[in-house]
Amino acid sequence: MGKAHFVVRRVLQLLVTFWAVGTALFLMFRLMPGDPTSYFVSGQMTQEARQRIIESYGLHEPLHVQYVRFLENALTLNFGQSFHTHEPVRAVIWTYLPNTLLLMLTAFIVAYAFGITAGVFTGWYRGTRGEKATVVTALAARSMPTFWVGLIVLWIFGAWLDVIPMSGMRSPGAGFEETGFVEATLDLLYHLVAPAAVLAFYYMGYPLLIMRSSMLEVLSEDFIDVCRAKGLSERAIMFKHAARNALLPIVTASAIALGYAVGGAVLIETVFGWPGIGREMVRAVLRRDFPVAQGTFMVLAATVIIMNFVADLAYGYLDPRVTYD
Repeated sequence: MGKAHFVVRRVLQLLVTFWAVGTALFLMFRLMPGDPTSYFVSGQMTQEARQRIIESYGLHEPLHVQYVRFLENALTLNFGQSFHTHEPVRAVIWTYLPNTLLLMLTAFIVAYAFGITAGVFTGWYRGTRGEKATVVTALAARSMPTFWVGLIVLWIFGAWLDVIPMSGMRSPGAGFEETGFVEATLDLLYHLVAPAAVLAFYYMGYPLLIMRSSMLEVLSEDFIDVCRAKGLSERAIMFKHAARNALLPIVTASAIALGYAVGGAVLIETVFGWPGIGREMVRAVLRRDFPVAQGTFMVLAATVIIMNFVADLAYGYLDPRVTYD
């Protein structure tokens, strides 16, 4: 099997996965108990007015007709209109998605910068107390739920010490138009620090442990002994030779991790009141806003699926030893 055949097969698998996720979301929301119209249809309306509103959203049609229309609209990225705000779902997604990307990318960059660096040192200084303490910390970070850590951080640094904001992305009246670019940016960073730090603490264990394992494997190779025989300094061997060769698993794994990072925005955004797509998805589910819930779920699922696809392609591109036979 050649590379082109492999890419075509993975694209077909990606499309089938999208279809399966979309179908599951469609059925899940419509088979849930309760009346989806109870939130936006008032009990004081006449029966004729209620029926007109229900028909305007297509909820009076049989399930299979709604499903076909859902698939047709999904192909054009048209997820319908919000039951709550009456805005197009695409507008809702584009309102909140940049906030999620800002939070997730900040946490991701901090986590991988620290995790990779710590992984290099723990692999190089294997068996030391520092290595054992770092590994234990990384395992603990991966074991503790992010929402629990977030609540502890809010309790200590927000409610008790009052050094971080308790909720939100901006202070009232601290927009770019009201206060200017510098003041608004500083206020944004002030609100960003706590949720990004909690997420970075959780995510940093993944690259740290992978880098440590890869370093241990690379350090057992013969070329490390050759570098020492040439008289190269330990620092040069550590970073220029060992670390560079140990980075391949990190590069490919980072694509998958980034997808899950964006997809895992729900809990931390809810705890910190960050106005992102994850929090909006939770709110849409609670008020049974099917179009917004489906659209946000699809965006998060698409991020995970596409980044897995990118990781598959990146591994074959970066490692010439990989074949498609």
